[in-house]
Amino acid sequence: MQPALDAVIALLDLEAIEVNIFRGVSPDENRQRVFGGQVAGQALVAAARTVEDSLVHSLHAYFLRAGDPAVPILYEVERTRDGRSFTTRRVTAIQHGRAIFTMSASFHRDEEGFTHQDPMPGAPPPEEVPTFKEEWKPYRDQLGALYDRDLAIDVRYAKGSMTARDEPHEPHVQVWLRADGELGDDPVLHTCLFTYASDLTLLDTTTLPHCRGAFDPSVQMASLDHAMWFHRPFRMDDWLLYDQRSPSASGARGLATGSVFTREGDLVVSVVQEGLIRPVEDR
Repeated sequence: MQPALDAVIALLDLEAIEVNIFRGVSPDENRQRVFGGQVAGQALVAAARTVEDSLVHSLHAYFLRAGDPAVPILYEVERTRDGRSFTTRRVTAIQHGRAIFTMSASFHRDEEGFTHQDPMPGAPPPEEVPTFKEEWKPYRDQLGALYDRDLAIDVRYAKGSMTARDEPHEPHVQVWLRADGELGDDPVLHTCLFTYASDLTLLDTTTLPHCRGAFDPSVQMASLDHAMWFHRPFRMDDWLLYDQRSPSASGARGLATGSVFTREGDLVVSVVQEGLIRPVEDR
């Protein structure tokens, strides 16, 4: 819904408090820790606001500590390099005097070059897969207020549903997603908004072979590191297919990869994440 989307856009609109220093806040929700996609999205906004005439082409991030949703987050930007073609920034997110997150981001001036890509995998169109409310209706009481809340990102599972965890499944998830509302034409906003959304479903892919999930109290889950490569322009208010796989899990860590395609078949983003997937009974 547009009001929910506007709230996320406002969340990404950081306050500049000094040269290279920005402040972000968290939504007024009952959370134990800050959502990882929020920190990554806000950090990319901070980096992008120190760059002109270039767009991000890659980022590499580490989640160091759980964020405290009750206090603001400071983002310090280090202007590592300003080149003719590439610009590099390093961002550190700080709370309570300690770093909770670091990101290195590289920006590239637009230029022409060789082009190829993997083909888009098959998937049912978004209109033929259940909406969030349709899929989770049998679990409405379990979700409580979350079920009735308007969501900024419309996420629809085409493969690997979060609700079908009674038996092991191959670690392959496909979701259609888009911003649920209208956005302007600023490509930085579309990129930062997808960075925010990229953490919503990816790590959950690693639990599919083990009959676990993000809402399962028997597993502790947290993002550890996150890398993204932006290949081609896209709009976050158009449908994107997020094809996610997990090639490995071991030692209480799971690795997941994601390829993002436009509805027309263009590969626009690649994502890799490793996260903690610790069985609670083993702690």
